[in-house]
Amino acid sequence: MEHIDLPALTRAAGTVRLPGSKSISNRMLLLAALAQGETEIRDLLDSDDTKVMLEALKKVGVGVTVTGVNAYRITGCGGPFPGKSGDLFMGNAGTAIRPLTAALALSGGHYRLSGVPRMHERPIGDLVDGLRQIGADVRYAGKDGFPPLEIFPAAVKLAAPIRVRGDVSSQFLTALLMALPLTGETAVIEMTTELISKPYIEITLNLMSRFGVTVEREGWQRFTLRGGQRYVSPGVVHVEGDASGASYFLAAGAIGGGPVRVEGVGRGSIQGDVRFAEALAVMGARIEMGENWIEASAPATGKLKAFDLDLNHIPDAAMTLAVAALFADGPCTLRNIASWRVKETDRIAAMAAELRKLGAAVEEGADWITVAPAPTYSRNAAIDTYDDHRMAMCFSLVALGGVPLRINDPKCVAKTFPDYFDRFGRIAAPVIAIDGPSASGKGTVAQRVAETLGFHFLDSGALYRLTALAALRAGVALDDETGVAAVAATLPAEFPGDRILLAGDDVTEAIRAEEIGVGASKVAALPAVRTALLERQRAYRRLPGLVADGRDMGSVVFPEAPVKVFLTASAEARAERRHKQLIGKGMPANMRPLLQDILQELRERDARDAARSVAPLKQEEDAELVDTTPLGIDEAVAAVLDIVRRKLPQVVS
Repeated sequence: MEHIDLPALTRAAGTVRLPGSKSISNRMLLLAALAQGETEIRDLLDSDDTKVMLEALKKVGVGVTVTGVNAYRITGCGGPFPGKSGDLFMGNAGTAIRPLTAALALSGGHYRLSGVPRMHERPIGDLVDGLRQIGADVRYAGKDGFPPLEIFPAAVKLAAPIRVRGDVSSQFLTALLMALPLTGETAVIEMTTELISKPYIEITLNLMSRFGVTVEREGWQRFTLRGGQRYVSPGVVHVEGDASGASYFLAAGAIGGGPVRVEGVGRGSIQGDVRFAEALAVMGARIEMGENWIEASAPATGKLKAFDLDLNHIPDAAMTLAVAALFADGPCTLRNIASWRVKETDRIAAMAAELRKLGAAVEEGADWITVAPAPTYSRNAAIDTYDDHRMAMCFSLVALGGVPLRINDPKCVAKTFPDYFDRFGRIAAPVIAIDGPSASGKGTVAQRVAETLGFHFLDSGALYRLTALAALRAGVALDDETGVAAVAATLPAEFPGDRILLAGDDVTEAIRAEEIGVGASKVAALPAVRTALLERQRAYRRLPGLVADGRDMGSVVFPEAPVKVFLTASAEARAERRHKQLIGKGMPANMRPLLQDILQELRERDARDAARSVAPLKQEEDAELVDTTPLGIDEAVAAVLDIVRRKLPQVVS
């Protein structure tokens, strides 16, 4: 996909389960590889950067086994890598190449490390200098101070402290800390400059301790690793959600109203980027936090507040604030962010260039940037992303200010968050929820409204039938709650036009079979299936928007939907329509139920739906009533579109 066009959006709300942290994932992989024993790593981030690390570890003799979804068993080496040679391609993964360089330099082998062109522009000289101080033989295969690198066997000596700079990247210190236990000797590291990004060192120290190695620290200037320590597998470990990735969704809640909740990080997180929530609070956003979740909403009144902040402690998440600044009540300054210059791109220069495309006034310095909001912003600007995942994700937030834009090369998010735009759509895409009793015409009306708006369409009433059909086709017994729930959770159903597809197969007629109807009733009684289908229904919320029809769309599935319609008609009118449908389908007269029987069945169903203990069928307080008794289909569609035009003027021309 060369680009993605984001429409003008005005609301973000919902819940996002975060993917695993990149910083934690790659650290855990390396520590598990160096440790004695087998380590089961669960919730590992599935991204380009972790794939690079996994492939590199395999090439140097580490056992890697897939044990489940985002789960791996790493058979540790109990010390240096057994593979003593290898050409390793590291892509643009700084969290992989830097610690691996240190570990390889102490493994007594001959290795070559290279990456994409941008990687060859990212500095690594401070790490190489530190390794050379103890006798490691690390050579530049290109420009001095930068990858590619070539490593040769060498004897190391730890007689004196290793002196290393910390003002370019904290990853150099992380790399040395993680690798030095391989020597078995006492090692001391002294910083020659201020250490930036200290929270990332906290992550490193925390994870090393979990694998059995402790580091003594004197402030942030001196680190001591006592000899004789070695890494030992802790058994099963879980990767926290990505706190940097959380920043986009929390900012979406602050800009787009909210509440938006992220799950996977919270008060108990070891990642410093959770402090991004504090910066949003300074801007006036309403923040709530639990042990494993954070929730953000817009200020109770007025716009977000301007800020002037030192953001050295959260350099990655700070990028999100530069875009949030567009919606503040005055100029915002981000300070002490020099590390932006040596990331996947020169982020200060890139951010300034793209913000100016939108019409913002931007000033920049060596380690700071100031963003002054504009009264209005350029619509449909084409934002370049510089092969930088964070540029793409940050600028998606602009759409929540009602500003449509194009983001070029959106696939660059695969570095850390491959399905980012799908998840963004689940909180930002507008939902039109159409509820109502059986035979009120809501399915036909919803489908036509979706076609008119160019939105996705969800026929929720078909999902239980589709689940039963998919389970039977997969050989899963319909009373196997766990098995059927697994089928429901990934149900490959689509609703193009008036057709229903299951894994691309047209099953419009197949799901109407009596056997499938009976099966649908069975699976609908299974709590795990209902839970799975609730999440599956929410997954249909995608950009540019969704029209969902059912009997609890606005109350249970999408309670935050900006447009809710309760479509109804008299029981007599609905019975007449159902009778005509049967005639239209060619059902012989001697097999058709009498009109009076259909009317009685509808009344009984209405009574059951209204008496449900969970989400009884009724018009929600914030839903608008459309009585279709006197209306034809075209008139009913027009009535719903009038409501959409009032509630979401930006989506109806």
